[in-house]
Amino acid sequence: MGYDDVITHLGEFGPYQKRIYYLLCLPAIVCAFHKLAGVFLLAKPDFRCALPYENGSSYELSPHLWNLSYPQDERCAYYDVEYTEEYLNGSLARTTNATKSCSRYVYDRSKYLNSAVTEWDMVCNRSLLSATSDSLFMLGVLLGSFIFGQMSDKLGRKPTFFASLVLQLIFGVLAAVAPEYFSYTISRMIVGATTSGVFLVAYVIALEMVGSSYRLFAGVAMQMFFSVGFMLTAGFAYFIHDWRWLQIALTLPGLLFICYYWIIPESARWLLMKGRQEEAFVIIKKAAKENRVEIPSEIYEQLVEEVAEKKKLDEQTASQPAATVFDLLRYPNLRRKTLLIFFDWFVNSGVYYGLSWNTNNLGGNQLVNFVISGAVEIPAYTLLLFTLNRWGRRSILCGTMLIAGVSLLATIFVPSDMNWLIIACAMIGKLAITSSYGTIYIFSAEQFPTVVRNVGLGASSMVARVGGILAPYLKLLGEIWRPLPLIICGALSLIAGLLSLLLPETLNKPMPETIEDGENFGKKQAPQDAAEEGGTQELDGMLNGKSS
Repeated sequence: MGYDDVITHLGEFGPYQKRIYYLLCLPAIVCAFHKLAGVFLLAKPDFRCALPYENGSSYELSPHLWNLSYPQDERCAYYDVEYTEEYLNGSLARTTNATKSCSRYVYDRSKYLNSAVTEWDMVCNRSLLSATSDSLFMLGVLLGSFIFGQMSDKLGRKPTFFASLVLQLIFGVLAAVAPEYFSYTISRMIVGATTSGVFLVAYVIALEMVGSSYRLFAGVAMQMFFSVGFMLTAGFAYFIHDWRWLQIALTLPGLLFICYYWIIPESARWLLMKGRQEEAFVIIKKAAKENRVEIPSEIYEQLVEEVAEKKKLDEQTASQPAATVFDLLRYPNLRRKTLLIFFDWFVNSGVYYGLSWNTNNLGGNQLVNFVISGAVEIPAYTLLLFTLNRWGRRSILCGTMLIAGVSLLATIFVPSDMNWLIIACAMIGKLAITSSYGTIYIFSAEQFPTVVRNVGLGASSMVARVGGILAPYLKLLGEIWRPLPLIICGALSLIAGLLSLLLPETLNKPMPETIEDGENFGKKQAPQDAAEEGGTQELDGMLNGKSS
């Protein structure tokens, strides 16, 4: 008897679970606001050096004045000459090509009234600052997944969710009123950490209360709510052109979820795991009442016995060393699969965020590009619902990454005057990598042995965050050559897709339980080489030694 059997009696996705589940999906929208806000908060409009005689001038200059003032394709310096009336009207010729660095800038405000970039002049030799700010936001996401993940397991899902939510509100507002770059970036980094606490904890609560046959739907549908938030971010940016008010507007919807404190329960599964069965039984009985079912009394008795047995087992195993990521790297076949999975996570995260944040560099209407980039995620996730359990995890993972790679690399051959085709290729790549990203979660969980599954997924998530941390710098490369970020993302996707063919299929296969199962899973019967055979003998010897 386990909690999954209780779910069977309750109904795998009954009215109670549906109500709580859809309420928990809504915070994913606000988390998307914060993760994608940097596209608009740190938007970099066209700019040029302010000339010595200018004071609050508009961005536009006549072609004649452009030629007199700036070297060709140069916006970070101007000619070091006397800008007299005679020189500006063409009466005097320029006598030198020497240039002078900017002390002030003029920005094109036709698309963005302002941004953190224009307020703190993060252009030219300071352009690295804007990418670093987004990169530190993703570092916050990495730290948050570790900190709030630990809190969630130790203190409970519910208190961790609300602690994250309150911090998100406080530092979201502080980022909007930050007087300078440093305090803004630190506040945004903490907001990034809280997105892990809010989204991931809500995701865990949702999946822990639905039956196994609904978990694929529940996991994918919550990602769709994130995509809705992705698109709505552009709606806020369309109506709010001041970056500080935009940050506040994207933060305040989180206030609505404070009322969840009286609505969302603690995870009954977690309570049972911690031996707090009375509290868990209250939640189970409430769910049963709303679902209009009866839970037999013997089920509660059996759960109590199971909790007691698990507690004894935990005490017996407490002296044994905890599993670490090094257990995944000790044996040849398991190490090969683990490194391939890590690379897949790195590429999926880096390419996903690289494409999401690169919409301003694609040309055309930037808001439309952004909305399309979010909209293509809906069919991407829908594809998973219909194919993952039919075509297999490896087929979908490899296929979508190869499609992403080919479509993004195809931009090399697109003429520069066919900007619509570049955008179309980028969006096909975004659709494909979104499907791939959704697949890697379940595929990885089925590859790692049970004894190190959480460790493996945690390490994979950390590697993915490294990809996200590096992704903002792709925007800078796009300023050098517009297709360059797409080419880099395409090459990585293509390589990762081909390498993923080396991973074994997991659909309808028993999940590995022990390290030995993990080493043997997907391994051919005949040893591939002497080293591999020696690794297997070493593993068997260690396992036999432990059992004796």
